[in-house]
Amino acid sequence: MAATSLAEARALLLSPLGPVARAGENANPVRVSFEFFPPKTDEAEANLWKAVRRLEPLNPAFVSVTYGAGGSTRERTHRTVQRILSETTLKPAAHLTCVEASREEVDQVIQDYKAIGVDHIVALRGDPPGASGIGGAYQPRADGYANATELARAIQRAGGFQTSVGVYPEKHPESPSLDHDIDVLKAKVDAGATRALSQFFFDIDAFLRFRDRVRAAGVQIALIPGIMPVSNFAGLQRMSASCGASVPAWLAAHFEGLDDDPETRKLLAASVAAETCARLQEEGFSDFHFYTLNRADLVYAICRVLGVREHKATA
Repeated sequence: MAATSLAEARALLLSPLGPVARAGENANPVRVSFEFFPPKTDEAEANLWKAVRRLEPLNPAFVSVTYGAGGSTRERTHRTVQRILSETTLKPAAHLTCVEASREEVDQVIQDYKAIGVDHIVALRGDPPGASGIGGAYQPRADGYANATELARAIQRAGGFQTSVGVYPEKHPESPSLDHDIDVLKAKVDAGATRALSQFFFDIDAFLRFRDRVRAAGVQIALIPGIMPVSNFAGLQRMSASCGASVPAWLAAHFEGLDDDPETRKLLAASVAAETCARLQEEGFSDFHFYTLNRADLVYAICRVLGVREHKATA
C-alpha cells in the first residue's frame, strides 16, 4: 500500500473522503500512457487525431498503437506511428504480433520501426485469426515466432528497443492457470521485457491478488494496470467475455435501464474508472495505461482526478 505506517493506514480507513476525493490531495506524481488504434475511415481518422491532440498536453509516458493479426493493419499502424512521431511531441510504442506472419516478415517490421526512430514495441502473440478470435485454437506458423516470448527475444536481438508485454490479471482465456501465466511472464522478462501492461479489469481485488502473486514469484518489472472506461455496456460485455475479464454484478446494476441514455452512461463510466485508479493509487500504483478507444473525454477527466495536468507542448 501507499500508506507506509499503521497510522497512515488507519487515517485512510477513518477518512470521511472517498478514494477519488483523497486522490485530489495526493501529491505523488502519476505517469499515464494511452492506447490508440489505427483508423479505417476518414471520419475515424479525424476522431483519432482529435483524441490525440486532446491528450497530448498531458505529457504521457508513451502512447501505443495497436496492430492487427497477421499484419492486417500493418500499413495503417505504421502510418499512424510515423505521423505521431512527425507531428506531435508524443513517444509512440508500436504494437507487434506474430500471428500469421513469418519470422522474416516480423523482423522486417522491427527494422522498419527502428529506421523511423521508434524505440518501444509492445510485443504480443496476437489473437487466433478468423472467427475463433481470442480463446480459440491458436496454431503458430512453422516459419513464424510461436509466442510473445520468442517475439520479445527477437526485438531484443534487434537492439535499441524497450519492450512491453501483456498480462491478464484474471488469467488468459487459453491458459490452464494463473501460475502458468506467471511462468510465461517470467519467460518474457528473461527474453527482455521491461514492463507489463495488464488487460482491462473491474475486479480491483483480483488485480491486487495477481500483483501479489507476480511479486512473490520474483518478477519485479513494472506492472501497469490497464484501464478501459467504457460507456457502452453491451460492448463491454462482449469484450469482457472474449478476454476473460469479469463483469461484477454491481457494474451491471449501474448500467441497467440506460440503453437510451448515453450521457448518463458516460458519467458512470468515468466514475467507475476514476475510483478504480484512485484506489490503485492508494495501493502504491503510480502508472496507468488507458485503453482510449480513440476517445479522449473520459480519459482526460480521469487523469484530472489523478492529478495529471497539461504541459505546454511544442512539436
